[in-house]
Amino acid sequence: MAQVNKQAIAAAFGRAAQSYSRHDALQRQSADGLRALLADTTFASVLDAGCGPGSNSLAWRSAGSLVTAMDLSAPMLDEARRNQAADCYLQADIEAIPLADGQFSLVWSHLAVQWCTSLPQALAELWRVAKPGGKVAFTTLLKDSLPELNQAWLAVDTQPHANRFLTGEQVAGALSGWRHRCAIQTVTLLFDDALSAMQSLKGIGATHLHAGRAGKPLTRGQLQTLAQAWPQREGKFPLSYQLFHGIIERD
Repeated sequence: MAQVNKQAIAAAFGRAAQSYSRHDALQRQSADGLRALLADTTFASVLDAGCGPGSNSLAWRSAGSLVTAMDLSAPMLDEARRNQAADCYLQADIEAIPLADGQFSLVWSHLAVQWCTSLPQALAELWRVAKPGGKVAFTTLLKDSLPELNQAWLAVDTQPHANRFLTGEQVAGALSGWRHRCAIQTVTLLFDDALSAMQSLKGIGATHLHAGRAGKPLTRGQLQTLAQAWPQREGKFPLSYQLFHGIIERD
C-alpha cells in the first residue's frame, strides 16, 4: 500500500462521526457477512479495532462480551461513548496498538485496515493482541469497488476520485503463513441520484483519497455530467463494493 496520511484520515472520519449512522447501509450488510464467517457466536473479550461510532462494539457488548472500542479518530470515539457502545475506549492506530500481547478472545476490525499503510503490519498487530486460541476477524475493501463512480468521473476528468484498494490476491498474500479462512462479498446500494450516492460516501467519512484530494467543490455542470455518465439500474444510481472477509485463527 502507498503511504497514507493518518491525520487526514482521522479528520475525514471525525467530520462524519455524527452522520455516520445515517449512511451505514454498507457497513451493516458487510458486518453481517463477517459475522457469518465466524464459527463462534460469543466471545469473552473483544477489541473493536476501527470502531467508528460503535455499532459493532455495541452488538458485541449486547451479546455479553467485554468490549474495548478503538479508533484513530477522537470524534468517532466520542460518538461511541455517547452510544455507550463499549466498556473501554482507546484512541490508537491499528498499525501500532499500545496494548500487551494476547488480551482478546476476538479482535474484530471491520472496514478499517484499508486505511492502513501496510496490511501485513496491521494484521500482525491484530494477531498479536489476540489470545492464543482466539480469532482475528477483519473486512477490507477490494480494488474493484465503486466501478460506477469511477466510470462516471471519467466523463469529467482523469484524476482519481476513489481510492485504489488491494486486489483479493494481494490480501490473500498478506494472510500467508497464518491459519485462516476467507470469503468475498459484493454489496450494491441503490440511490435516487448521483449526488445522493456521493453524499453516502461523505456521510461515512470515506472521502479521503490515498493520493490526496482536490480542494475544488463539485460544480453543477460536473454533477450533471456525472449523472449522465453514471451506469444506472432500473432508474437508480448504484454503488457497488467488493469486500474481503478474513478470519485468522490465533495458535
